[in-house]
Amino acid sequence: MLVLSVLLARMPVGAQQIRRTLPGSRDSTGAPRVPTVLEPGPVGVIYGLVTDTTLAPLRGAYVSVMRTPLSVATGPNGRFRITNIPVVQYIVIVKRAGFHPTSQILQVSVKDTLRLSYMLTQAPANELAPIVITEKAVGPLSPRMKEFEARRKRGEGEFMTEDQINKHNPGFPTELLRLFSSISVQPTSGGGGEYIYYPVSARATGGMTSTGQATCFMTVFVDNVPMPAPFNLDLLPSPRDMAGIEVYAGSATMPIQYASLNRGCGVILVWTKDGFNNGKK
Repeated sequence: MLVLSVLLARMPVGAQQIRRTLPGSRDSTGAPRVPTVLEPGPVGVIYGLVTDTTLAPLRGAYVSVMRTPLSVATGPNGRFRITNIPVVQYIVIVKRAGFHPTSQILQVSVKDTLRLSYMLTQAPANELAPIVITEKAVGPLSPRMKEFEARRKRGEGEFMTEDQINKHNPGFPTELLRLFSSISVQPTSGGGGEYIYYPVSARATGGMTSTGQATCFMTVFVDNVPMPAPFNLDLLPSPRDMAGIEVYAGSATMPIQYASLNRGCGVILVWTKDGFNNGKK
């Protein structure tokens, strides 16, 4: 049995999902047209294995498919199987308590079994310092959204709350991210008049694209899971599923747990209402 291990950072840009319409396109009724990935049609199968760095199988790891209700847990042998999955591109999230999560862009083929393996790195027990909140929250908040509110009160980045997201009533995530002064949402031609939208730092420059254009791609996290980079913003969850967004333009302001040598262009933290399928992490 052939097991394919796909490295996120090496995913070709051309393999990412693209759309034909511009951000904010709406249907004939004027309502935002939010794309969905669970549509009738041909299906495939995802079959995989989750291990630690010693290749020991990890039981109880959660495997979620972003923008869908699909979620399974690995068995005692570390294996999982997702059947009857529609044939499109997905972001797969793999999490387990005590380990760093990972994500991957997948293309499911018709009547085919996609075989994958994931190796999770153990996280230090004292990796994140506790955040103390002294004010009483309005309404029930999950621990991750309490941290969001604590950082928002410190005012070291740019923030958008769930109420603000609902007020804008966007059709696409790119409509929201264009409202942040630290982000430049740049379309890149995917061929045939199609575009891919990447988040680029509005204040910095980095490497060069194949066309010679200077870029500085921002790192995107969804519910604390780092996304493949550079990240196609059309693969983000629907705005109606978002609970908050925070943006940090550089390492001087971003929280210490998100700072690293390759994140000098800034980070975008997207928080969903259910935290991937009812809070399973």
